[in-house]
Amino acid sequence: MREKEWQLAEGSLYYETEESEVRITRFQGLSSHVEVPEELDGLPVKRIAKKAFLSKKNLRYVVLPHTVEEVGDWAFAYCGHLLEVTLPRKEIRFGKAVFMECGELQRITAAECRESHCGGKTEPDRQPAFPAELMAAAVTRMDAAYLLDIAAAGTAEWYGKWDARMLTILRTSDQEGYSKQILCGEEDYGSTDIAAYMSSRRKEKVRLIFLRLLFCRKLSAGLQKELEDYLRTHTKGETQEEAWQVILAEHGTHREYYGLFASIGCVTKDNINGILEDIGEEHTEMKAFFLRFQEETWGSEDFFTELEL
Repeated sequence: MREKEWQLAEGSLYYETEESEVRITRFQGLSSHVEVPEELDGLPVKRIAKKAFLSKKNLRYVVLPHTVEEVGDWAFAYCGHLLEVTLPRKEIRFGKAVFMECGELQRITAAECRESHCGGKTEPDRQPAFPAELMAAAVTRMDAAYLLDIAAAGTAEWYGKWDARMLTILRTSDQEGYSKQILCGEEDYGSTDIAAYMSSRRKEKVRLIFLRLLFCRKLSAGLQKELEDYLRTHTKGETQEEAWQVILAEHGTHREYYGLFASIGCVTKDNINGILEDIGEEHTEMKAFFLRFQEETWGSEDFFTELEL
């Protein structure tokens, strides 16, 4: 079957026609944003072939048309800088490992709706139904390809499955998988030290918790409390500080994150000075936020007294 070319601004989509439909076979080029057309040669684009966008490092945004019915194995695997994928909100057949090693993927969304922040409090009337950020996390952080169900996403059943998978991860021992890593010679955690490995596992748990609290549609009060408790027991000044470490290293410019961190009790009179000291001069807006939080909550006398000593 002869492969044809459809040119983009900085690249080309290659495709084949099969009876009454089109299959995208591969992409070549430097485009960061690719919008696959609905039709080519007057026929609907229905399939994205196996490995069609494999390892395209420049790719940031992809939009698939409403005509798509199937996305093949490893179609976007190893697209290490892919940030967002827009899919039609319908039933789509996905192959295996479609988004494998897409570590920066932040959103898998339907074109017509997006989930909004709600600061850790359930406000269903103010949020659209499609859980774009949680959908991306399902395939990048949770190894839960079964949640890549575009038609069902946002339903109570879908959220129930997402939360069940999250709880499985949270309740798994921090040591789980360590022996396998050592035997296989893997060093994904930067060290074969078990303490470093366990800390990395806790950070992964913390990232999921922050995400769920920020995008909290259909989050039960009981589960919300459990998630907040985990963060409070891993804040600055605790034996394990991963909740604070994630905020400082990854969200110093994201007010929604450090605002949530403060609002649920992770900032206390006992740890506020340590938090301010850790920030130093690195994140001025975050430091100003915590200074204001300190003053409004306890007054600022203790902090400035320590500076004078």
